[in-house]
Amino acid sequence: MRQIVLDTETTGLEVRQGHRLIEIACVELIERRPTGRHYQTYLNPDRAIDEGAREVTGIADEFLLDKPHFEDVVEEFLAFIKGSELIIHNATFDVGFLDAELARAGADYGRIRDYCPVLDTLLMARERYPGQRNSLDALCKRLGVDNSARDLHGGLIDAQLLADVYLAMTSGQVVLDLGFEGASEGGERAVVTPLVLSRRPRVFRAAQDELDAHGKRLDALDKSAGGQSIWRRLETEA
Repeated sequence: MRQIVLDTETTGLEVRQGHRLIEIACVELIERRPTGRHYQTYLNPDRAIDEGAREVTGIADEFLLDKPHFEDVVEEFLAFIKGSELIIHNATFDVGFLDAELARAGADYGRIRDYCPVLDTLLMARERYPGQRNSLDALCKRLGVDNSARDLHGGLIDAQLLADVYLAMTSGQVVLDLGFEGASEGGERAVVTPLVLSRRPRVFRAAQDELDAHGKRLDALDKSAGGQSIWRRLETEA
């Protein structure tokens, strides 16, 4: 499966007020593994950036004057994402701006969902952590993703952080938060079918790069916990 984690930066919050994209950033995952491939471009929006957006992104109007317009990069952007599943945090916002840019580029370009399905990690987080803050920063803290390099909002670093958050949320370990012993919202209890093994399961040994990545994740969890996390203690006792 090919997935593209996408983030955008804009001149302001309201696409209906004529605000435009100023950055698109994408990170590629293949079979849930980062490939190192990414797509990133700044864009000339042909309008001023709101003061609030400028403070959040650190991008100045003058910086964008010599950057391409969306119509100049639309083909390469669509070629990069086509056929993948897009992973976006608060997808309604980003997709709204992307669809508006596609409409400006020409009616033949259609809409983002004509090219790929969209998975919204904000909706996913709200289902898993109801009543809690589910911003990207909040999820990084909750899931032990190191976001210390995120002084300002930038498309590429946010896409990379979102990739880590998505993988952590869907790794299978976070089901510990879901309380399987409780009843469902409909009042029914989950029925667990016994697992019957028809043959001896294969055991796969972790590669060294996977062990190194696991160690870094534990280091981030220790930092978030302010000491040794339960996962580190379990590893030490094993």
